[in-house]
Amino acid sequence: MKNVVVVGSQWGDEGKGKIVDWLSSEADVVVRFQGGHNAGHTLVIDGITYKLRLLPSGIVRKNKISIIGNGVVVDPWALLDEIKEIKLKGVNVDEKNLIISESANLILPFHKEMDEIREDAAGKAKIGTTRRGIGPAYEDKIGRRSIRVMDLVSESNLDHRLETVLIHHNAIRKGLGKQTFKKDQLKKELLKIAPEILKFSKPVWKKLDEYKSKGKKILFEGAQGVLLDVDHGTYPFVTSSNTVASSAATGSGCGPDTINYVLGITKAYTTRVGEGPFPTELTDNTGEHLGKRGKEFGTVTSRKRRCGWFDGVLVRQTIKISGINGIALTKLDVLDELDEIKMCIAYEIEGKKIDYLPAAVGDQLKVKPIYKKFKGWKSNTKGIKDFNKLPENAKLYIKQLEKFVGAKISSISTSPERKDTILIESPF
Repeated sequence: MKNVVVVGSQWGDEGKGKIVDWLSSEADVVVRFQGGHNAGHTLVIDGITYKLRLLPSGIVRKNKISIIGNGVVVDPWALLDEIKEIKLKGVNVDEKNLIISESANLILPFHKEMDEIREDAAGKAKIGTTRRGIGPAYEDKIGRRSIRVMDLVSESNLDHRLETVLIHHNAIRKGLGKQTFKKDQLKKELLKIAPEILKFSKPVWKKLDEYKSKGKKILFEGAQGVLLDVDHGTYPFVTSSNTVASSAATGSGCGPDTINYVLGITKAYTTRVGEGPFPTELTDNTGEHLGKRGKEFGTVTSRKRRCGWFDGVLVRQTIKISGINGIALTKLDVLDELDEIKMCIAYEIEGKKIDYLPAAVGDQLKVKPIYKKFKGWKSNTKGIKDFNKLPENAKLYIKQLEKFVGAKISSISTSPERKDTILIESPF
């Protein structure tokens, strides 16, 4: 019996929704451990499409417990809207199947505004955030001035905490010539929704310990991808949290020994949303083809994703950093019509060949990919469920990819449908 962490091995948008949904049918408990409502997961179950942003993927399945851990930043209004939205599709959400960590930090309206102000002021130096207040909320968490779920219990405590955080934010807002936030109005709005949030609030670390002792299968659901990790990604063009597998422990309140298997969701090519380095990016017709055929638009923002060839150097790097045991390869069918397919196997920078992405953003922007070329298979792989039935050139590409990145491919996705999966090894 294993507890599994699912992470994206690239820049996010690898197709985690489908894989997590498939795994959540086997799990008893599904835990979100980082990020906020900037991470969209699309699930298609019995013909119904669910677009989740903050709720764990297990919420759409009966008899599963969904947990929002302490490592997540929660916009309480966005959460309540998402709960309302999913209830309209016939999904039950109550205190029995949803738990929110009492230690989770809240995203408040001034966080969202600060996100927008900074992005607009940055011009060409903008990060490309989703403008949902995620980064500013994490800043307040680290600055020890944030409002947490537990602060909604006491009006006097909430008043004190708001005063502390608004001293900081209003000083910045004044300096930028923006209107200051009124504490009393914000407190009134928070107290109004407090009962709806607090009914889900529990000590998550304690609940997880109970589930472990009962032998429950726990699935930890990551958001974004390892290359967006605030420490290990393409900094500063990253998210504001740790997206690596090890943060599943700190972001939920359990020891690292809880994690038995790390599954890296890996797209058969590469995409990126927002700004930042992208060594294998294609700005030609092939890039347009990948984007159109792969429907590469963000679940949350509808932003067009940048597309490029599979970067084996980067995935090999994220596998080592995140301790990935197996790979779920997604969107293989998007490559079906190509005459030639390329895989990046090294970089060249200023005449030197290197086998990793350097940490400095200036160097990351300079590296040029060195490719290995493969013949396309020019035939339909959509819906294939048996590895042996794949075209020979597709099998060759997959085996070479697996060998280069150094991790076993445990499954291959051949369409957005959950049933269209070649299962080689189950993480559970």
